[in-house]
Amino acid sequence: MKTYIKSLLIAFTLIVSTVVTAQQSDFNQGKRYILEDIQITGNTNFNPGTIITFSRLKIGEEIIIPGEQISNAIKKLWDSNLFSSIDVYLAKTEGDKAYLEINLIDLPELNEATIQGVKKGKIEQLKKDNNLSKGVKVTENLLTTTRNYITNKYKKDGFLNTKVTVSTKEVIDSIEKSRVNMLVYIDKGEKVKIDKIIFNGNEKISDKKLRKAMKNTKQKNPIRILKRSKYIKENFEEDKVSVIDAYKEKGYRDARIISDSIVYRDDKTVTLYVDVEEGEQYKFGKITFVGNSVYSDQQLHSILKINEGSTYNGVELRKRIADDSKPDAVDITNLYQDSGYLFSTINPVEISAEGNVIDMEIRISEGKPAYFNNVSVSGNDKTNDHVVYRELRTKPGGLYRKSDVIRTIRELGQLGFFDAQQLTPNMKNFNTQDGTVDIEYQVVERGSSQIELQGGYGGGGFIGTLGLSFNNFAIKDIFKKEAYKPIPSGDGQSLALRLQASQFFQTYSFSFSEPWLGGKRPVQLSTSLSHTRQFLFDPISRNADRNRRFNITGISVGIAKRLKVPDDYFQLSQAVAFQHYNLKNYNTGLFTFGDGYSNNLSYTVALTRNNTRTDPIYPMGGSSFSISAKLSLPYSLFNDVDYEALKEERDGLDATDADDLERIGEIDQERYNWLEFYKVKFKGDWYTRLVDKLVFKSSIEFGFLGAYNQDRGVIPFERFFLGGDGLGNFALDGREVVQLRGYPNQSLSSQDGGTIYNKFSLELRYPITLGAQAKIYGLTFLEAGSSYDNFRDYNPFALNRSAGAGIRIFMPAFGLLGIDFGYGFDALPGQTVRNGLETHFIIGQQF
Repeated sequence: MKTYIKSLLIAFTLIVSTVVTAQQSDFNQGKRYILEDIQITGNTNFNPGTIITFSRLKIGEEIIIPGEQISNAIKKLWDSNLFSSIDVYLAKTEGDKAYLEINLIDLPELNEATIQGVKKGKIEQLKKDNNLSKGVKVTENLLTTTRNYITNKYKKDGFLNTKVTVSTKEVIDSIEKSRVNMLVYIDKGEKVKIDKIIFNGNEKISDKKLRKAMKNTKQKNPIRILKRSKYIKENFEEDKVSVIDAYKEKGYRDARIISDSIVYRDDKTVTLYVDVEEGEQYKFGKITFVGNSVYSDQQLHSILKINEGSTYNGVELRKRIADDSKPDAVDITNLYQDSGYLFSTINPVEISAEGNVIDMEIRISEGKPAYFNNVSVSGNDKTNDHVVYRELRTKPGGLYRKSDVIRTIRELGQLGFFDAQQLTPNMKNFNTQDGTVDIEYQVVERGSSQIELQGGYGGGGFIGTLGLSFNNFAIKDIFKKEAYKPIPSGDGQSLALRLQASQFFQTYSFSFSEPWLGGKRPVQLSTSLSHTRQFLFDPISRNADRNRRFNITGISVGIAKRLKVPDDYFQLSQAVAFQHYNLKNYNTGLFTFGDGYSNNLSYTVALTRNNTRTDPIYPMGGSSFSISAKLSLPYSLFNDVDYEALKEERDGLDATDADDLERIGEIDQERYNWLEFYKVKFKGDWYTRLVDKLVFKSSIEFGFLGAYNQDRGVIPFERFFLGGDGLGNFALDGREVVQLRGYPNQSLSSQDGGTIYNKFSLELRYPITLGAQAKIYGLTFLEAGSSYDNFRDYNPFALNRSAGAGIRIFMPAFGLLGIDFGYGFDALPGQTVRNGLETHFIIGQQF
C-alpha cells in the first residue's frame, strides 16, 4: 500500500493542484516564483516550523512551480513515515510571489495491541519482535510485516496452515492525537506432519537410506523421539543437499534432484515426492599435489587418505581438504594453518574423468607464514586485563596457529568469568604482503559470584544455610573502599564462605585460592579452614545437649601446577590437610569411644587431565580424568605400639559387658589417636557430541580405602557411602558421599561405610537454552554401582542399577540447581523388592 501511495506521489508531483483565488491568479506551468509563505493545514500535531524545515523549502528562495523542489519536499515528508496523507496546493500568486499550502494528516499512533490465538507466555515476545509498542506509528508496512512475520514464524514450526489477520480500530477520546487499537488474531491450525517421503528414480540407494540422509525432514514414525516429522521448507531445502551428498559419498558425482513436490493429504499431513537422477558411479584416479613446498606429497597423502581406485567420495574429499564442521579437524587446511600459513588456499581440480575415473590436482598456494601483529581483548569490563591475557596462547609477534586460537577460546571459557557461548575471535587487518594479522577476542562478562541461602527441616529441626562464593575475587583490593562494587573483583581468585546451623550442629568453612601464584606461571595455591560442632540429642528435653558434643577442626593447604609433559592439559596437585576430631561424652554407634580424640594428618597427590570444550557448565567434547592417592604417615612402623596384641585383646572382649565395652573404647582410642590409612581414587568422564548440541557423557569411578597394618585395621573415617543425590551435608566422619540416583541417600553401603566402590554412568544431554543469564539442559541417564566392605566381597559386576531423567538449571548467582527422577531396578541391602522411583534435588554440583 505504501509503495502504491509513493507511485501516486511521483505522478502527483508533476501536477500541483491549483486553487483559484479571488483574484483569479494566472498559473503557468514551470513558471519561476519567489516563495513568499507556506501555510500548514490539516490534522497534524507537528509544529509548522518543524514541518517546513524538514521539507527543506525555504521562504524567500526561488522555486519553479511545478518543479523538482516541491517534488523533493513531498518525497521527504513521505519518507518520514509520519503522515497518511500529504497534499501541496498553490494557494495564490501575487506577481512573482507564490503562497503554498501543505495539507497533512498524521499517521495514527498505536494505543494498544492485542494478540489472540496463542498462549499468554508467547504474546509479549511477539509484540517485542514486531515493535508493537504504544506510540509507534501504524503504517501499512507495519501491518504487513507483522502479518508476514507471525505467519512465517509458525510455518517454520510446522503450522503450514497458519492464518493471521490484523485489524485496527480508531480510539475515540479527549486526546487530539489520532490513535488506534490493533487486534492480531492468529489461527495456527493443526501442525502439519509428513506422512511419507517418496523417492522416484533411485535404484542404487534405497528410499530408507535416502530418508536417513535427511537429518531434519522425517516422515512419521511412532518410535522416533528426538526428531519430529513436521514439515519446514528451509529444512527440506537443506536436506535435499544432504540427499545429493549421500550419492556423492557412494561415487555418484553427477547425481541431482530433478524435481520435488508437496501434496497435501489433509490439513494435518503432507506427502513429499522427490525425483532423482543418479548418474554413473565414479572412482578416484591419480591425485597429484601442485604448488606444495612446505609439505611433501607423501605427508599430504597421509592426511588426505584417499587411494587411487577407491570409490569417488566428494563429501569425504571436501572434509579431508577443509572440514568446516570441526575447527580442530585433521585436514590439509588445518595442517597449513597450524604451521602459520593463514593465507594459504587449497583447491581440488578435476583434470580428467575418462572411463568414470577422475584424476585430480590439488592446487596449493601456500603464501607467506603469518605472524600476529596486534592481539587484544574487548568486553572484559570487570575482569582485569592481566587475568585474561595470561590465558592467551596467541602473542604479538608469534606465528599464527589455528590450534592456538582454538585453545585460547577453550581456556577463556574454562575460566568461568565469561559466557562461553559468546566467545568470539575476530581476525582483522590481514596483510598478505607483510604476512601479519590482528586478532581481537570478544568476551561477554557473566556473573561469577554465587549466593546460597536456603532453609529446610531435617535432623530434628530447622537447618539454615548461608553461603557466599566469589569466583573472580581480588584480595589485593580488600582494603580499598572504591573497589567494593559490590566486592573487590577482577583478579581471578576464589573466595568462599559458608555457614550452616541448626540446634544440633554448626558448620563454618572458609576457602581461598589463587590460580596464578606470583602472577607468572599457572601454579594454583589453595587453602581452606573449617570447624564443625555436633550436639547429641536429649530424648527427655528433645533438645540439643550442649554438654555432649563432637567437634571437628580442619585446615588444608594445596598447590597445583600445570604440566607440559605429556601435554599441558595435565595438572599435578598436592595438598597437606589436618583434621582434629574431639569427642566429649559423645557415646553413639559412630565410634566405640565417647571421650577422646583422633587426628588425621594426610598428604594427597593427584594427577588430572581436563581438555573438555569449551563451556564448563555444558561441555560438548573432550574428556576429564583424575587419579589420586591420599596417604597418612605409617605410624605403626615407629610408635612402638603392639597392634597385634591390642587386636587380640579386643577380639576377646564382650561388647555387651559394660567393663569390656569401656576397655574396647580405650583400645580404639589408642588405635585411632592418629589415623593411619591410604586411599586411592580414579574418575574419568568422556563427552561426545552426537548431533547438533546433543551430548553423550560416559563416566567411570573407582575408590579404595586400605590400611598399612592389618592388625590396626581400616579406620572408621574416610569411608565411601553410595547412593542418592550425592550431597554430603552433615558428614562428620570425613566420609565421601557418592551419588547414584534411583536409591535413597547412602543406602547402598553398610552402616559403617564401604572401603571399596565402583560406579558406571551413561548420560544423554540436550540444552534448552545456553544463554548468559541461565543455562538449562535436560538429561536421561543409566547408572550402576556398588560398595564393598573388603576385597573378599568385591565383584565389579554385582551392581545396583538405575535409570531416569532430570533437568539442570545454572544461574550465575545461584550455581547449579536441578531435579532428577530415578528408578532403582535392584533391591536395597537386606530387602527383596526393587527400590523403585526416587526423586533427587541437586544443589551446587554437576554430574
